[in-house]
Amino acid sequence: MKNVLYIILMVLFVYSCGLTKNNGRSGRNNATENDTVRIANDSLEYEIIIIEPGFNLFINSIARPEGYYSQSYLENKNQILVNDYNNRVRQPMRYNTNLYVQEINYNPQIDYGYEVNYLLYNYFVYLSRQYNQRFSIPTRI
Repeated sequence: MKNVLYIILMVLFVYSCGLTKNNGRSGRNNATENDTVRIANDSLEYEIIIIEPGFNLFINSIARPEGYYSQSYLENKNQILVNDYNNRVRQPMRYNTNLYVQEINYNPQIDYGYEVNYLLYNYFVYLSRQYNQRFSIPTRI
């Protein structure tokens, strides 16, 4: 497939055995159950999957709402942030391989739409805040 943006950002951490306990309640832990964000568009042949504990909570409560940033702003930021991210993936001895799992195939010549750019930028903001990572440009909300 041409022009495929296949992003799998899989950063799964086991914080403690206490997170997997049921604590006397039936059912699953809803805080981590709903932390998979998937967006796909078959006509553009791309898919973005973000599996990160706490990312949904971040998007719904802390991140700026959709429409706050312009699409061109997000595209410009994402182009630089993806390059930083991919450089870190290529340096496993220097950067944590649990945070930088797989390269992101982001082509600035393709219009991925607002939603993909919004979620991708906010993933970088989340990564920066949650794991105290600093990129070459500021990631602010």
